[in-house]
Amino acid sequence: MERGQAIARIRKLIGQDLVPLAQELGVTVWRKDKSGRKKINKGWAGHTIERFLGLPLNSAQSPNFGSWELKVVPLKRTRSADIAVKETMAITMLDPVEVMAKPFEQSHLYAKLRKIVIVARVFEDKSERRSLVHSVGMFDLDDARIYAMVKADYELVRRALREKGFEELTGAMGELIQPRTKGAGHGSTSRAFYARTQFVAYILGLSKSFSRQ
Repeated sequence: MERGQAIARIRKLIGQDLVPLAQELGVTVWRKDKSGRKKINKGWAGHTIERFLGLPLNSAQSPNFGSWELKVVPLKRTRSADIAVKETMAITMLDPVEVMAKPFEQSHLYAKLRKIVIVARVFEDKSERRSLVHSVGMFDLDDARIYAMVKADYELVRRALREKGFEELTGAMGELIQPRTKGAGHGSTSRAFYARTQFVAYILGLSKSFSRQ
């Protein structure tokens, strides 16, 4: 599906609740863990939009729609009733061998960020009984300054891997993109590239600034 077609179709969902759509499309919002306790399926909103657009669920590192990537991010309401980005946006897993071997232009990070469609949904509470689609937009990594900053963040990770090792990567690194632990709880050994909240807010048009303050 072409990116413009996808955006036009997703716009029809703005203001609608994703939870009943997930149920209609067979996406599990809550599931039981081994002990029988209910646990949120963290990717349920993204899976719902993918199913809505006709994409089979997959976890490949290449862009999920071929030439462009789909991301769904949660927003939250602040005390002043404004809308803000709730959390950082996961972009792709960080494979230290791949990162050390490939320059930015050949990386999975570049492939994922180059062309994106971002869907914003409103997170109301942990029950996830309702989540309205707020907006949809697109982002291309074509602004020279942003491109240079993202590339610099990638190169920072490459240097750290070569000089210090994988375990020394921390979320404090990077201006726009950070290498952060991915996985359940403390002690996780996996890492992923994440877009910082201020950068996500800029992409969504919620902020005029795209770097850390």
